[in-house]
Amino acid sequence: MSKKSSVVSRSGRFSSGPGQDVAAFSQSISFDWRLWKQDIIGSMAHARMLHRIGLVTKKECSDICKGLEKIGDDITAGRFEWKPELEDVHMNIESALTKAIPAGAKLHTARSRNDQVALDMRMWTRDEAINLVEEVYGLQRSLVNLGLRHAEIIIPGYTHLQRGQPVYFAHHLLAYVEMLDRDAGRFIDTCKRTNVCPLGSGALAGSTLPLDREGVAVELGFVDEKGKPRLTQNSMDGVSDRDFILEFCSSAAVTAVHLSRLAEDVILWASAEFHFIKIADSYTTGSSLMPQKKNPDIAELTRGKSGRVIGNLVALLTLLKGLPMTYNRDLQEDKERLFDSADTVRACLRLMAAMLDHTTINEAACAAASADPSLLATDLADYLVQKGQPFRHAHHDVGALVALAEKNGVPLNGLTLEEMRGIQPLFGPDTLGLFDLRKAMERRNMAGAPGSREVKKQLARWQKRLA
Repeated sequence: MSKKSSVVSRSGRFSSGPGQDVAAFSQSISFDWRLWKQDIIGSMAHARMLHRIGLVTKKECSDICKGLEKIGDDITAGRFEWKPELEDVHMNIESALTKAIPAGAKLHTARSRNDQVALDMRMWTRDEAINLVEEVYGLQRSLVNLGLRHAEIIIPGYTHLQRGQPVYFAHHLLAYVEMLDRDAGRFIDTCKRTNVCPLGSGALAGSTLPLDREGVAVELGFVDEKGKPRLTQNSMDGVSDRDFILEFCSSAAVTAVHLSRLAEDVILWASAEFHFIKIADSYTTGSSLMPQKKNPDIAELTRGKSGRVIGNLVALLTLLKGLPMTYNRDLQEDKERLFDSADTVRACLRLMAAMLDHTTINEAACAAASADPSLLATDLADYLVQKGQPFRHAHHDVGALVALAEKNGVPLNGLTLEEMRGIQPLFGPDTLGLFDLRKAMERRNMAGAPGSREVKKQLARWQKRLA
């Protein structure tokens, strides 16, 4: 048998509060306290609306708002005592308000914790989505600045982790800038769909009182581009919809995957086998056993933390998939997943940006890798195409050249013109000039290509956009 809680029941329906074990199991204040600011702002808007429709006096409204401001000040200063026996952030704030301000007992008029938490969550998610957009921009700036600092560096581009064709190091970094731009767009889109006001939905069926939902929505910023209020149009959906949290966590998961891919490249580049980059000591760690080690822990942790962000999304999808209408206590489980995704992605974005700001390039290692003449094998095929040969035939002939070079134990540009013409007579005296790396990069100048002019153009474009 469970011990009885000392909490007085909030409802006349029950003779006593829940058992202590039940109260401990069902409390959410240990994590939903983070909604306190949104809860207070929403409650103040609700109080002013109740005054406008004549359900609280001007003085009562003023007292309620001043009381809520005082609670906000106490929370900010660390003076507020959160009580687990009051379950959640809403009851903690309302209880403190009612003790100090008798009129606080009127604040819950025409409002349920169901639409109250839906409001708080939408406001928190809306703010957090915009904040994460700024964090994404910060990482983009770090990538662009690293590219600008090393704009002339060429490295191999890889497919299947095998050397493919040459690219500017900055071009590789700009690929992540483009990916992150889509991430920012997803958070902005999430914000738009989140920005709909559910207050007034009540527990599930609205209210018989003449609520001014539109006025509350406008006051709290739930408006469209023209300033018109955006309201949930179905009270049952209004209290049970968590699609906006799914969207946020989905956007966070995609961002985390992109960060993980960037982290993997950084880890490879920092290895002794690649040695393309050097990360500052302050963003690496050593080994407890091997004194020579310098480990890229920030990148490794970012790669690892992507898994928990993906897991949060899967947990939310699983949580929601079998819920009947409307509000169910299961929905309490959405908050920790949401909060953790936001916190994790923010930390990864910030630390990856800081790490890149303290990263330098090993120009000699990059130059040695990009000097591999086999990176320009496709250029030889393109040369034959321009001579009129079908690409499939050109591809075969260049493959034969590669095989011959391997047989002779020489690099691809170590073959003589006679040897090359022995496989394909279309090769002319200008063929060996195709192995000039800088000229090869100048030839790659269509939109989106890694050519000299195009990369400089893209760096300038992103520098201006992110200024």
